[in-house]
Amino acid sequence: MTQAQEPRYLIGLMSGTSTDGADGVLAAFSDTGPPQIVASASRSMPTALRAQLLDLNRAGNNELERAGLASCQLADLYALVVADLLAQAQMPASRVAAIGAHGQTVRHRPELGFTIQLNAPARLAENTGIAVVADFRSRDVAAGGQARALVPAFHEAIFASDRTVTVLNLGGIANISILRPGQDVTGFDTGPANVLLDMWCLAHTGESYDKDGAWSAGGTVHQPLLDTLIESEPWLALPPPKSTGRDLFNHAWLQTRLAGFEAVAPQDVQATLRAFTAQTVAQAIGRHAADSQTLIVCGGGTGNRALLEDLQSRLPGVHLSTSDAHGIASQSMEALAFAWLAHAFLSGHPAGTPSVTGARKKTILGCLYPA
Repeated sequence: MTQAQEPRYLIGLMSGTSTDGADGVLAAFSDTGPPQIVASASRSMPTALRAQLLDLNRAGNNELERAGLASCQLADLYALVVADLLAQAQMPASRVAAIGAHGQTVRHRPELGFTIQLNAPARLAENTGIAVVADFRSRDVAAGGQARALVPAFHEAIFASDRTVTVLNLGGIANISILRPGQDVTGFDTGPANVLLDMWCLAHTGESYDKDGAWSAGGTVHQPLLDTLIESEPWLALPPPKSTGRDLFNHAWLQTRLAGFEAVAPQDVQATLRAFTAQTVAQAIGRHAADSQTLIVCGGGTGNRALLEDLQSRLPGVHLSTSDAHGIASQSMEALAFAWLAHAFLSGHPAGTPSVTGARKKTILGCLYPA
């Protein structure tokens, strides 16, 4: 009788565009089924580090040193999440094959041939005693790809079925993966999700995010402003593959479009920003995944009940559910994706997906920093 093979344990870490914290999962991978989450943990982003990361999205004084210091601080935060995961699972570091750590994107310019994620993977490997796989985007960019949407291949591995399924991630930026039976997975960014909502909420309520979407739910969508947000941005009309981030959708972008709408109450602006996210997602699905009647939503935006309700109202023929209903906690999906990407790297599996990124060929994503 053949003895069952020991699963490979990997940790995935993610701190997304929203910069609200670092999420981590410890997962078991085997050849006999989908990955199983053994432990999950989160740490809030320290206020000073969050401010520094956000500031580094813009050109400024002494950028190189500030970026280096922020990278070290982020790696130290990641190490705390790793310690929490190991303690929760009661597992020694020696049993973990690797950590997949994405880092924090501060510049993403694939059209110029580069992408920058702040991270200190060597420091993380040293402080945890576990090998680290990092720098997942650079190889795809080198092959001519957009490299923004890294997770569609993971979504395909987890959610593919005998019918078309769309997976929507509501992080700082919204992105979709379109899974069609017998076809290569496709996917792209659709526009902002939490990035503008969180920014506006913090500025006008002092809260870092709109809990349950309650503040926006108490406002009224201002249709002329919504039309302006959509019609004034050429990026939204670009065909995929495409990607975006804080490089485009930021404070300056929003302030420019609010000119002439100063009389709109802040709460109504929040409602309109929510509608902006819902409408741009719905338009993207209508244009590129009209055959999909199943929408699985994950990411921090799943906690915004008003946004999910708005989205469902714009997609009446689509069954919307969160990844929780499919066995994976919404907040854990992106971290699990980076555990899967680290697993793919160690297995020599090319997770770079030309049908998603536009790269010339499939590539193995990541670089290894041994323990």
